[in-house]
Amino acid sequence: MEHEVLGSLVLILGVSAVVVFLLHRLRIPSVAGFLIAGILIGPGGLRLVRDVKAVEVLAEVGVILLLFTVGIEFSVARLLKMKKAVIVGGGVQVILTVTVSAAAAFLASGQFEKSLFFGLLMALSSTAIVFKMLAERGETDSPQGRLMTGILIFQDLCAVFFMFLVPAFSGTVIRLSDIVLQVVTAFSIIAIVLFSARWFIPGLLHQVVHTKSRELFIVTMIFLCFGIALLTYSAGLSLAIGAFVAGIVISDSEYAHQATSDVLPFKDSFMGLFFVSVGMLMDIGYMKDHLLLVVLAVVLMFAVKIVTGTISGLVIGAPLRVSVHSGLGLAQIGEFSFVLAVAGKSVNIINEEFYQVFLSASVVTMIATPFLIGIAPSWSNWLASRVQKSAGSGDAGRTADAAQHDHVIIVGFGLNGRNLSKVLREAKIPYVALDLNDDTVMEMKRKGEPIHYGDGTSREVLLKLGLARAKLLVIAISDPASSRRIASVSKHENPGIHIIVRTRYLTEVDDLQTLGANEVIPEEFETSVEIFSRVLRYYHIPGNVIEEYIEAVRKDGYRALRTTELPRLRPEERFELLGGVETETYLISHGDKVDGRSLEALRLRTETGATVVSVQRSGHIYYNPPPSFVLRADDVILLIGDKKEIYNAFEYLKRGGTLNSEGGEMS
Repeated sequence: MEHEVLGSLVLILGVSAVVVFLLHRLRIPSVAGFLIAGILIGPGGLRLVRDVKAVEVLAEVGVILLLFTVGIEFSVARLLKMKKAVIVGGGVQVILTVTVSAAAAFLASGQFEKSLFFGLLMALSSTAIVFKMLAERGETDSPQGRLMTGILIFQDLCAVFFMFLVPAFSGTVIRLSDIVLQVVTAFSIIAIVLFSARWFIPGLLHQVVHTKSRELFIVTMIFLCFGIALLTYSAGLSLAIGAFVAGIVISDSEYAHQATSDVLPFKDSFMGLFFVSVGMLMDIGYMKDHLLLVVLAVVLMFAVKIVTGTISGLVIGAPLRVSVHSGLGLAQIGEFSFVLAVAGKSVNIINEEFYQVFLSASVVTMIATPFLIGIAPSWSNWLASRVQKSAGSGDAGRTADAAQHDHVIIVGFGLNGRNLSKVLREAKIPYVALDLNDDTVMEMKRKGEPIHYGDGTSREVLLKLGLARAKLLVIAISDPASSRRIASVSKHENPGIHIIVRTRYLTEVDDLQTLGANEVIPEEFETSVEIFSRVLRYYHIPGNVIEEYIEAVRKDGYRALRTTELPRLRPEERFELLGGVETETYLISHGDKVDGRSLEALRLRTETGATVVSVQRSGHIYYNPPPSFVLRADDVILLIGDKKEIYNAFEYLKRGGTLNSEGGEMS
């Protein structure tokens, strides 16, 4: 009996591994694999696992660690920049979803309280699944990623308020002052944690790191994660939002990256258990007996949430493509809705039949989420292009900005885009930039940047930037799907344009090159190139050979680094030309006997073997000075030679350009 939990855990991991492996061969995301594994082994399936409660506890750990790592990727400053997505986008999405869902339920049942409660259940989406999929696809910092994140944060905050309302639906009288007090208390604790952490957390982590104990560092990070999560939970917030706050606290410290690296293995392991536990909730037998009802519920959920998610994006000014993409990503029911549904059933707001239909339909929406997010780029692009064509904006784009020729178009004005613009401005090369962040566009316009707000995947927007006459296009955004679309559209409209794409992952290289990109720069492998080039220089490999090696790696889409066979530098050849070579500097002081003597008269190389390769004088450097060069006081000379020659040169210069008293070699 005492080993029942361990046995269940082993069974879950084993079945999950097999299912995820088989589905991976079919290119089905791992999230769907874990959900299906839970359905198979859960009480509603083969009943191989009975202690579901223990699994749910471990699953909660996975959600906490996931939100902790997501919070580390954010910061208070970044969160404030997302205030429009959080407050306006999230507010519109929640209000619209509750209103539309409650109205539909009221038309079907005629019961106001139950209909409104159903609206609350519908308003929440799955933070765990969406964040997981965004991270896997590298879209966390994309426009749709930021929009979905903002709405999810607002939903999680609303979940607290929804839980306070449950007694009211059951007929229990609750005072508004109690609700206000609880909400104020919860948000006050979050504010206290965020602001006090600015002084307390950095000092604590500095002391921990000073011990140089990795074990202590990991334990401290996990303690902060779960401690802050429990603190916020005690104030009425969810553990998930508390863990997110804990991550934000760590994000402002210099130890954030190490924290992510250390927590990541734990997070990935426990997250699998979370998705398995969700799958265990589904009763296959009940779903089979009420298939039509469940299908209708799924269709209703998808229809309402896709529409309301899209509208919320449009309200804050996001392009149609980004809004539709976000609506598809948020179309599932959230894990906190299950908690809310259980609370509602316990006070008889909903009956067992309603609970089972809602539960079955919700799990189906969760299973479908990876597929919806997978097709979201193509669906949103198709819909946006159809709307633009019907609006008749294509012809107007061809005549705009007709004066600009041979310019550079920069899509994405983050760090890479801004650095490129500085170089282009200095080089007097004309350019124009495009970005989807309206705050960035307004800020940069005030600074005089030629930047416009718009969606780079739109053919019409690119044409208005002079795509047909541009010489080069640089795509510097964190959205792989959009990068592919931009490259394809641009090459079609201007076959002669040179396209450079910055991408995060190497897996994007082949697709982007197929779609027309001339150069693709994956961040992860450019780091590798820089590292190995520096290692080779340290071993004195000739510079031109290193450049040839780098060119060999880059020219074929970095395939050399993706295979086990690498191009050879030279067949069975070592380069030892600089082995043992030393460089050293020497300052000529006032009163030195070499002051006023030329290099030819000094005969330093003849007498010591060391060579003067440069001289620094008054901030100016003279490279390879001629024999007639006269040394002066305060000159700094750079010497090259082996250790013995450098030592002899120092002694020779100290003696004013004479050998030792015996006239022999100095030692």
